[in-house]
Amino acid sequence: MKKHCIKIIFVSCSFIATHFVQAQIFRDPSKPLNARVNDFISRLTPDEKIDQLMNATPAIPRLNVPSYNWWNEALHGVARSGMMTVFPQAIGEAATFDPALLSKVSSAISSEARAQFNIDRKRGYEVWYGGLSFWTPNINIFRDPRWGRGQETYGEDPYLTSQMGVAFVKGLQGNDPNHLKTQATAKHFAVHSGPEKLRHGFNVNVSKLDLYETYLPAFHALVKAGVESVMAAYNSVNGEPASASGFLLDTILRKDWGFKGHVVSDCDAVDDIYHGHKATASLQDAAVWAIKYGLDLNCGNAFGTLHAALKAGAIKESVIDSALANVTRTRIKLGLFDPVGTNPYDKIGADEINSEAHRALARKAAQESIVMLKNDGVLPLKNDLPKYYVTGPNASTITSLIGNYYGINDKMSTILEGIAGHVAKGSQVQYKQGILLNWPNSNPEDWTTGDAKQCDIIFAVLGIDGTIEGEEGDALASPTFGDRMDYNLPKNQIEFLKKLRDGYKGKIVTIITGGSPMNLQEVHQLSDAVLLVWYPGEEGGNAVGDVVFGDVSPSGKLPVTFPMSLDDLPAYTDYSMKGRTYRYMGNAPMYPFGFGLSYAKFEYSNITIDKKSIHKNESFEVKVAVTNQSNVASDEVVQLYISAPQQNYLTPLYSLKGFQRISLKPNESKTLNFTVTPEKMQIINENGDAVIPNGTYKVYIGGSSPVARSRELGAPAMAETNVVIN
Repeated sequence: MKKHCIKIIFVSCSFIATHFVQAQIFRDPSKPLNARVNDFISRLTPDEKIDQLMNATPAIPRLNVPSYNWWNEALHGVARSGMMTVFPQAIGEAATFDPALLSKVSSAISSEARAQFNIDRKRGYEVWYGGLSFWTPNINIFRDPRWGRGQETYGEDPYLTSQMGVAFVKGLQGNDPNHLKTQATAKHFAVHSGPEKLRHGFNVNVSKLDLYETYLPAFHALVKAGVESVMAAYNSVNGEPASASGFLLDTILRKDWGFKGHVVSDCDAVDDIYHGHKATASLQDAAVWAIKYGLDLNCGNAFGTLHAALKAGAIKESVIDSALANVTRTRIKLGLFDPVGTNPYDKIGADEINSEAHRALARKAAQESIVMLKNDGVLPLKNDLPKYYVTGPNASTITSLIGNYYGINDKMSTILEGIAGHVAKGSQVQYKQGILLNWPNSNPEDWTTGDAKQCDIIFAVLGIDGTIEGEEGDALASPTFGDRMDYNLPKNQIEFLKKLRDGYKGKIVTIITGGSPMNLQEVHQLSDAVLLVWYPGEEGGNAVGDVVFGDVSPSGKLPVTFPMSLDDLPAYTDYSMKGRTYRYMGNAPMYPFGFGLSYAKFEYSNITIDKKSIHKNESFEVKVAVTNQSNVASDEVVQLYISAPQQNYLTPLYSLKGFQRISLKPNESKTLNFTVTPEKMQIINENGDAVIPNGTYKVYIGGSSPVARSRELGAPAMAETNVVIN
C-alpha cells in the first residue's frame, strides 16, 4: 500500500512538471516567436481572448500574466508619466529638417520609457501610461492651418513627413532584430486632419489622386520601415469608417503593403461606427465589422460586445484568434512575457531619465527648430546693452513650451529665463507680462509699454498656446473644439504690439510661440525681427537665448505654408488638395514652405546634372555648390524640388524630393550630391497610378521652396536646371 501511494505521487508530480514546462513556451525567449504566440492563445478561454483585445487588458492570474494598458503617449517625450525630458513639439522637430537628430531624440525617449518601465516593474506597479506601446508618431498631413492638432504632425509635405516619421520610428523601436525597445504607431490611418468637432461622424470624400499623392505616402514609408502598429482614424473615408474599412485595413495595409503588425483603433472609434457614423444597427455589429476587416486592438470597451457575438455565432473564434495573434506578437517582441533580465533593454536604468545628455539634445533640437522670419539687422544682439525688456503673455509660461501630449519635469526653461540667463552681469533686465493671452486687458492702467520704451531692446513674446489650439477637449479656451477658425493672433496682442511700437526708437524682437500657421502680417510690419519658436520644450528658453544673442545661427525652416489669409484656401471640410499647401497653392503665401533666414549669407551655384535626357527607369545625379559668404558659421538646410510637366489632372507645382542639413564655416563652400530615382520623379494620375510623364522636368536646389515670395523675404536665389524624360 505504501509503495502504491508513492507511485501515485510520483506520477502526479511528473504531470505537474510537464505541464509547467509546456506553460512556459510563451515565456521562453529561446522559442520561435510564432510558437510563443500560438502557445499563449491556446491557453486562453474565448472570454479571456476577447478581454485581451481592449487597451486595458486584465490580468490572467492562473497564467501569472499581469494586466497591461496599451495606451501610452510619447509625441515629443514620454507623456503623462514620470519626470521626463520634454523635447520640442513635433511641428518644431519637423522645422529642423534633421532626421538624424530626430532619431536621436526618439532613441532618448525610448530609453527613458524603458527606464521608467523597469522601475515600475520592480515596484510591482501596473499603471496607465506606464507601458512600452506608444501611439506616436502622428503622420497625418497638415493640410489646413485651422486644424488644432497640426502641431502634432511633421507638416504639410508627404516627403518630409515620411523622412521624419521613419527616423522617429527607428529611434523609438530600436535596432535589435528580435526585440522592440518600445513600440511605435503610425496614426491616424487615414486622411485625417479635422475638423475636431466633427471627427466622430465625419466622412472624408477623397480622390484616388489625392489619396495616393498626398495622404498615404508617409504611412507607406513607415510600414516599409517596420512600424509595429497603425492606428485607424475616427473619420470615414469615402463612406467607410476608417476603423472598419476593408479598403484601408485589408486591401491597402495588409495586402498591398504587406503590413505584419497590429492595428489599433483611435479611442472609442469603434463606438463611433455605431453612434457617430450610424453605419451599423448596433454597437455589437460595429465591433464585429471592425474585427472582421482588420482591427486588432480596441481602444475602448466596444469589443466587449464580442462575447455575445461569439455566443450568437456572429463572429468565429478564428477571427478573434487572428487579431489576438497580431497583438500578442507585439507583446512578446516588447519582452512583456520574458523573464526579467533576459531582454537586452532590461538594464536601462533611472540615470537615463531627463539626463544631462538628453537635456543637451533637447536644447539642440530647440535651437535647430527656431525659424527666423525677419531680421532687419538687429539680430544677433550684444548681451551687454544697458537695458533689456521682456514682455508678453508667453514670456514666462510653461504652456508656451510644451504644446500637447506633453511630459513634465522640474527644470523648464521659459523664454524669460533663457533671455535673462544670457545677459551679461551689470545689464538690466525688466519683465512685465503686459497682457493676458487672449483677453483684453481689464486694467486701465498700462505700466508696461511706458516702462518698455525706456529700454534698448524689447522682447515681445506673443503667439498662442495649448489653451487655444489642440485636440478636442484639451484646448480649454477654444470655443471650436481645439481648431483655430480665426487665423489671426488674438486682437489684444496686436494692439499691445502697436502700443509698444508707437514712438519707440529702439528695436523690437517679437518671439512667436505656437504650433500652426497664423496671420503675422502686422507682427512682421511692427517688428525689427521675428522668430517663430513653436512649442520648444524644456530647453526652449535657453535655445531662444542662444539664437538671439548669436551663440547659434538660426537654421530652422517652415514645414508648413503660412497663407496670407484663410480666404486663400478651400473650405476646411474640403479634403481636395487643389489650392492647398505649397504644392498646389497658386496664391502668394505670407511665408513659404521651407523658408527660414540665417545670420549667414548663402549662395547656390554650379548646379550640374549627369544626364540631360533619361529614360523613365533611370536615376540621375545632381550636384550643387553651396557657399557661406559671411563671417558667421551656420547650418543650412539644402532643399531639392522637382517640378513635373503639368498634366490635364491635378499636378504638383513643385515637390520636395530631397534635403540635406549641412554646417558651413565662414566663407566655406561645399559641393552636395543628390540622387534622383525614378520613384522621386513619379506623380499620381486620376486613377491613383504612379506615372512618369514624358517632358521637361525642372530641378531646383536652394534654401526654400521655389515660390517667388521666398526671394522677396530674403532667401537666396535657387540654382535650377532641366532634365528631359522620354
